[in-house]
Amino acid sequence: MVALKIRKVGNSLGATIPQDVAARLNIKEGDSLFLTEAPGGYLITPYDPQFERQMDAARAIMKRRRNVLRELAK
Repeated sequence: MVALKIRKVGNSLGATIPQDVAARLNIKEGDSLFLTEAPGGYLITPYDPQFERQMDAARAIMKRRRNVLRELAK
């Protein structure tokens, strides 16, 4: 577990993420993080859950319609 320190930034609050955690999350300055409500609290992730659902649907279509997509690519 890593403790984050909350600080005031202008009229908002911000958290400082240690460099080793940022490296493991593969994030850098300017990237977005997503806060998702989870059963035991909240989950902070660099991956957009809505985008992941859309990609799962796209992968299912691509798998099911592989031959059609191959013909369209010609």
